Amino acid sequence: MEQTAGDGTAQPAGPGPGPNSAMRALEALSALVNRVLTWAAGLTLAAMMLFTVAGMVLRALGHTVAGSYEVIGWLSAAAIALALGSVQQHHGHVAMDLVVIRLGRRWRATAELLTSLLSLLLFAAVTWYVVSYGRVLQETGSLSETLQAIVYPWVYLVAAGCAGLTLALLVDFLRSAGKLLHP
Repeated sequence: MEQTAGDGTAQPAGPGPGPNSAMRALEALSALVNRVLTWAAGLTLAAMMLFTVAGMVLRALGHTVAGSYEVIGWLSAAAIALALGSVQQHHGHVAMDLVVIRLGRRWRATAELLTSLLSLLLFAAVTWYVVSYGRVLQETGSLSETLQAIVYPWVYLVAAGCAGLTLALLVDFLRSAGKLLHP
């Protein structure tokens, strides 16, 4: 079904296939992935809180929990990493706009595009290297010092958080490119 634009030309009705629908699909995917990762971060944070309280209660009763620093370190690294993409989506980070705010709209869009591209490339590389490091730990059977527990699943959780951030940065980059190309 077609509609007519104000100038009388025929336009396809509805969202249909095209760059806008692909962008909406990517935004929806990023939102879903990062929502799941945020829930995982929240559960990890709750587990860290429960483990800390249990350790304090047991210590008050004269018992210690072996490896508590290792476990808290793993849980905190996972909680922080898993929330990265959500923070990026909601622009919950500190931005320094002192110089950029004085630029014209086109120059601001260019600065935003370059910043998002560099961030995207950086965190794509970080994700790749963290996954590679996890694979090395998995293949070598590396264990933690105190608990002698496998470590690579925690590294993969950090990689998942970095991947969520990379996906959010990809969406930001494409939005920036769209602003620059179609002001």
